[in-house]
Amino acid sequence: MTHISQNRWLARAFIALPLALVFVLSSTILAFANVALTKISSDPYTNNTSQHATEVEPDTFSFGSTIVSTFQVGRFNNGGSSNIGWATSTNGGSSWTHGFMPGITTFAGGPYDRVSDPSVAYDAAHNVWLVSSLGLVGSNPSLAPTSPAVVVNRSTDGGLTWSNPVQVNSAGGTQNQDKNWSVCDDTATSPFYGHCYTEWDDNGNGNLVQMSTSTDGGLTWSPRQSTANNATVIGGQPLVQPNGTVVVPIENANETALLAFTSTNGGASWSSTNTVTSVSHHTDAGSIRSGSLITAEIDGAGKVYVVWSDCRFERGCKANDLVMTTSTNGTSWSAVTRIPADAVGSGVDHFIPGLAVDKSTSGTSTHLGLAYYFYPVSKCSSSTCQLDVGFVSSTNGGSTWSARTQLAGPMTLTWLANTTQGFMVGDYISTSFSGTTAHPVFAVANPNNGSVFDEAMYSPTNGLAITGGKHSSKGDSVVATASANGSARHTAR
Repeated sequence: MTHISQNRWLARAFIALPLALVFVLSSTILAFANVALTKISSDPYTNNTSQHATEVEPDTFSFGSTIVSTFQVGRFNNGGSSNIGWATSTNGGSSWTHGFMPGITTFAGGPYDRVSDPSVAYDAAHNVWLVSSLGLVGSNPSLAPTSPAVVVNRSTDGGLTWSNPVQVNSAGGTQNQDKNWSVCDDTATSPFYGHCYTEWDDNGNGNLVQMSTSTDGGLTWSPRQSTANNATVIGGQPLVQPNGTVVVPIENANETALLAFTSTNGGASWSSTNTVTSVSHHTDAGSIRSGSLITAEIDGAGKVYVVWSDCRFERGCKANDLVMTTSTNGTSWSAVTRIPADAVGSGVDHFIPGLAVDKSTSGTSTHLGLAYYFYPVSKCSSSTCQLDVGFVSSTNGGSTWSARTQLAGPMTLTWLANTTQGFMVGDYISTSFSGTTAHPVFAVANPNNGSVFDEAMYSPTNGLAITGGKHSSKGDSVVATASANGSARHTAR
């Protein structure tokens, strides 16, 4: 399986382009399943070193009625993008304002040639939104860039304007940081309320996991730390329980196992990793950039939900299902269950999931919303694969699920940005709740106009209701136990 890092396209959009281009995109499209979508951003850059117009790899976070999304804009073929974009809704997804981060890349007055891997978090104690990303060096588009820096842009006005970035990884390390992710402790009764945590791996140092903590709203960050066993990893998504315990689900460096580690002292130290389960991943057809990277969220009581694409329930590992495991403490985990978006043996291939958990719910009433990409027919080629976006939901913590809703598609793979690791919508996507509705953000591509792409960020116009249903995977048996990845992990910028 190949993990693709999100290399951004160096966007030589005029430096006169407003650094926080703010306007509401009102254009909508009607998806295949009669779900209206709103385009929430598009690529404005025109430099000839990047692929335009492309936007890929969104993350989202919500707090109250505010939803903030962030993504790569103007993707480079061999890593990174021209800039990091943002799109913010202050009214639960009814309308969106968008713009582009100041001070990271040369296209926005910054020192880095490219940028990648955006992740968004909110610090309720300091009323600050944070977007972390990787600053990349390498202006020659024919040479792969290096990534010496993890940086954070801050917003103190609800995600509508953003500061120049501050550096997170200021103490040591190599020139190849990768796959950062940020989270904050937003529980007022937690002993570590207002602590924010950023995780990444040092790809130039054997993919060594790194953690850094901020206690002042992202202005300064602690020296990097590893786990007690110096774990080598990729693709972690840290979460904070109401008691302040940080749980970090993450894959091993070869993407053949799901691991987890914790901190119970506000990031002063980190435990050794424990192995949760093996990962068995079918290589998705058509040279699409995809893999088994996890999506992880937490309910109101602190239960952690982790979802990824896995073929263990499919004979011959011929397609991926979406599977899930849960934990209340980060050390003991439930048996892996299959999410029944389609029947076993259907030939439908599911991948690149983005999970949302409604934090106002917990226990057997937990509401889950899950967006993902899929091929209706797993066995296809780059010219015949039909890429769609799907959504399922649960109202009982994943015991049963709704029928699948198609949100977008079909898309032809050649409409997508092309990278050295395949056609790209992102190594991950994201979904967040605002009120009782789920709001996924994902890349949708339309036919190219010659060499010009039309791949942008979309979200369902009215959000998605969590309906649940009676679809169950009870009784499904594991038939593939060995990892189908087989190869060492790839740099995922």
